[in-house]
Amino acid sequence: MEEESNIETAETASAAEVSGDNGAAAEVKRAHRSQKVGVITSDKMQKTVVVRVDRLVRHTKYRRYVRRTSKFMAHDDLGATIGDKVRIVETRPMSARKRWRVIEIVQKAAK
Repeated sequence: MEEESNIETAETASAAEVSGDNGAAAEVKRAHRSQKVGVITSDKMQKTVVVRVDRLVRHTKYRRYVRRTSKFMAHDDLGATIGDKVRIVETRPMSARKRWRVIEIVQKAAK
């Protein structure tokens, strides 16, 4: 009986050593989340906005810069409206098409 209790205490002690600070949860390291800046083109949904992100790409043949546009659906708790310039960050899937979140309003739209 005494041997069993010694084994149990040894197992719990080794588990505490592995976890770090006396049983505290280990800090989870997260990969770098991509951020983009764009303009809101639609805010007709509840807590969801459509953000248009423009980027310049060099044309392979003509060597000129061409503007390419991507649209992202983003979760919005800040209450941004059409025309606002916002910063969005990658996040967990929130719905079938929504994988971005608005983290700040960079510039409000002119009224």
